[in-house]
Amino acid sequence: MSVAVHDPTPPPTPYGRGWPVRYGPQNNHLRLTHADRDAVAHLLKEAYAEGRLDTDEFEERLEAAMGAKVHGDLEPLLSDLIPEGTPVHSPPAAQQPSSPPSSSERVTALIGHYSGYFVSALGPLAVLLINGNSSAFVRRHVVEALNFQLTFIVGSMVLWFFSWLVLPLVAWGFMLLGWMFLPMVAGLVAVFGGRWKYPFTWRPIKEDQGEPGRP
Repeated sequence: MSVAVHDPTPPPTPYGRGWPVRYGPQNNHLRLTHADRDAVAHLLKEAYAEGRLDTDEFEERLEAAMGAKVHGDLEPLLSDLIPEGTPVHSPPAAQQPSSPPSSSERVTALIGHYSGYFVSALGPLAVLLINGNSSAFVRRHVVEALNFQLTFIVGSMVLWFFSWLVLPLVAWGFMLLGWMFLPMVAGLVAVFGGRWKYPFTWRPIKEDQGEPGRP
């Protein structure tokens, strides 16, 4: 004859971080947040996956959870799934929008783009080595400028190797026009705090390598 052993330890909660949401009479009147509803929806999905809820029960409870207004509305949905008072942690909040880049960051990004006019890839590379790890905004623009300059250098070498053909020479002419005007546009985009991707660019340098600061 088997004897059931009661384990007083509450089951682990699905999330280790987040805002604690406790269910109990003292909090039944509190209004719910979207994160609270998402946490309960996650518990219901886990219970359904484990077979503790059938399809009809799961759909009914999930619909009720999404329409709940206060904590008291959720208590009947969880009372037979988790012990009363067990903290339910909501999923990690979505990353908040980053603050706008500062004026110094915009100027540095502008220099990264325009420096290619004077020393080709060495300009963006120098800015990247000096300031690339201080701001994600600066790194994003400077890495893009560096990749563009590398693309122009490598593309020019390849096309000039076949310069005895007419088509490669025409293609290099378009590349030269892009080299003349695209960094100018990219610099203006950086000044206004926007993002920029050079067209037809080879990207051997990745912007997410050691990228601190703003996302």
